[in-house]
Amino acid sequence: MLHFPAPSSTGVRIAGDRYQWLVAWQGCVMALRDAALRVPNPVVAVGVEADGVGNVDDVVLYRREPPHTYMQVKYAVDSSSPVNEEYLLRPSGQGGPSILRKVAQAWQQLTGDGTPVDLALLSNRSPDTGDPLISQRDSRTQLLVPKGAQQGPRSKRGQARNRWAAGIGLSEERLLDLLKVLRFDLARDVVHLHEHLQMMMFAAGLRFNEEAMHAGADWVARQVADGQRRLSLADVREAIRSLRLEVGSSRAVLSVATLKQDPMAEDADYAVDWADRFEGASPYVKRRPLAPATWAQLQADIDAAPFRMPPGATSIAVTGSLRLAAAFAVGATFRMVTGVDLAVAQRGQVWSSTAQYSAVLTPDVEEHALGLGSDLAVAIAVAIDPTEDVLDFLREQRAPVSRLLVLRPPGGAKDNSIPDTAAASALAVGIRDLLRRACRAHPAIHLFQAGPMGLALLLGNRWNRLRPTTVYEDVNGQQVYEKAFVVDA
Repeated sequence: MLHFPAPSSTGVRIAGDRYQWLVAWQGCVMALRDAALRVPNPVVAVGVEADGVGNVDDVVLYRREPPHTYMQVKYAVDSSSPVNEEYLLRPSGQGGPSILRKVAQAWQQLTGDGTPVDLALLSNRSPDTGDPLISQRDSRTQLLVPKGAQQGPRSKRGQARNRWAAGIGLSEERLLDLLKVLRFDLARDVVHLHEHLQMMMFAAGLRFNEEAMHAGADWVARQVADGQRRLSLADVREAIRSLRLEVGSSRAVLSVATLKQDPMAEDADYAVDWADRFEGASPYVKRRPLAPATWAQLQADIDAAPFRMPPGATSIAVTGSLRLAAAFAVGATFRMVTGVDLAVAQRGQVWSSTAQYSAVLTPDVEEHALGLGSDLAVAIAVAIDPTEDVLDFLREQRAPVSRLLVLRPPGGAKDNSIPDTAAASALAVGIRDLLRRACRAHPAIHLFQAGPMGLALLLGNRWNRLRPTTVYEDVNGQQVYEKAFVVDA
């Protein structure tokens, strides 16, 4: 096992500053996207170490109208001290006010004239699940109330409320008023922050690799060093131009998470969060819904997406974690005939349903006669060749199919056979066109896929003028496959 030396105080400060610059750049990207999508109360500027706002000055999101968001950003190099009562009420190293008292003082200052505010303690520290109040945090709102306000004064929560109020010099009633607007945005480790920020940049039509992300944070650092503490939307746009970060336009966001939580869910226009409704302890083994949840329920949630997106949204970024059947279902829900452009981040690239290509890529075809019925089975063999598994499954299940068509890209099945969005779009069109002819004598299609998630999305997007299609998922079980969705076509 590798043992790393403890970071120096300078190293800790540099890492903390970097964390803050990344959070500020995230606010800049939010402002850019808000303006493009014309949200009702957009972020119009970002403050960094802002003047006149007390101790919640690390990052400020100024909106067109209050409430503005004031963030206290706290970075830690290890997990030795979670966020709990002791951490929040501990006096500073010089015997000064505690973190929570400073936040309370800033809140009183900012709301003295009745102006509403949104406050956030943002940290990579984890919440202490044993703390009487922190344990009541709602993961959706990040607030400690209403649960933290429940139970009487003799309960553990009531006694904790009394200690918190005394520790910051407020009455319990005023403490609860503070907790109604103070979000505890916790466990934002650096990896999580990077993933979230990169997906926000993707949705904003920017380059979103690590180099681009750090270029934005570096720009924030330079502005702070130059004394520029309020970054306007015009400043952000000029930075994007000079850094050559823009590659497209902003998109509405559809988050679909079946394997792990999606950091973009909180920013999505519609989020389908099924990460806790799939079997398995880790993303690597999650392949099917956990009973009583069903594939039909997941499909209903996906099918609701077009009605939950902003009116007139024609460009949509798909984020999250989903296997091939779900990706196909998302694509089919927003089929090309609806006029929607779908995009997904695939291997650091944007794969878009409107990507241009020079010529249709017609797949190679291998046919296997089965004689079990009148339907058509199709196996998409792009990353690997699933032919034997599919044949075994069809025979064991006595699926009502007359033949299996195995479709491969011209170079054969391999994990890098589809290099980019142009090739993916060209192959999706080639598969669809070939199957339009092949399915004429069949009442239904049974679809099996082995390829990039982005290809499944683009294929579903183009799946029209075919036959009703049962989409199967590889569940890595004794039978290998399981019926997931039925898509009309």
